[in-house]
Amino acid sequence: MKILRIDCSPRAESQSRKLSAAIVGRLLATDSGAHVTHRDLGREPIAHPEADYARALSSPAALAAGEAKGALRLSEALIREVEAADVLVIGTPMNNFTVPSVLKAWIDQVLRVGRTIGMSAAGEKIGLLQDKPVYVGIASGGSFTGERANQPDFLTPYLIAALGCVGLTSLRFFAVQGTAFLGDEQLAADREAALAAMDVSEAGFGMAAEMR
Repeated sequence: MKILRIDCSPRAESQSRKLSAAIVGRLLATDSGAHVTHRDLGREPIAHPEADYARALSSPAALAAGEAKGALRLSEALIREVEAADVLVIGTPMNNFTVPSVLKAWIDQVLRVGRTIGMSAAGEKIGLLQDKPVYVGIASGGSFTGERANQPDFLTPYLIAALGCVGLTSLRFFAVQGTAFLGDEQLAADREAALAAMDVSEAGFGMAAEMR
């Protein structure tokens, strides 16, 4: 099994990193020979799309010129990492109700018409990547789901839509909420509770998107 782990927090001891590490640990427990590729967007952020990249996507002729100039090099490298993986594990904080900018920069490079997104005759987007399990560990300072929800959630619906349009529809979400108000002991307990329903036997099989 090949695992692509993506972390988005700039903090080394963040709750989202602890979640992603725990998810990877459970996967490794089922396959000791698994290989993990770690893309650390939080501590080694990638550049947001620049002019050459945007220009290359503007027309078929510009795309050919952009490929020759290397404008798509980063995008291609990130897409190939996804293609090579059997499982994706994303650890991310919820920043201002949605994904952090470093994860958005990654998404903007991976979602590419003609490469990961096709178009039907009716103009509808078609995902070109093979589906695979995507485990998303979310840490939030407030509460966005459940009985104590006190803030909106634009993160989970956005990831479902964004990753779904490239063909990644088997998402599972695991959240630790209220991190701004809880102590380490309670956060550890909440992390274990969030992961209690994780079924690693599902790796490699289609799963409906849902919040755990």
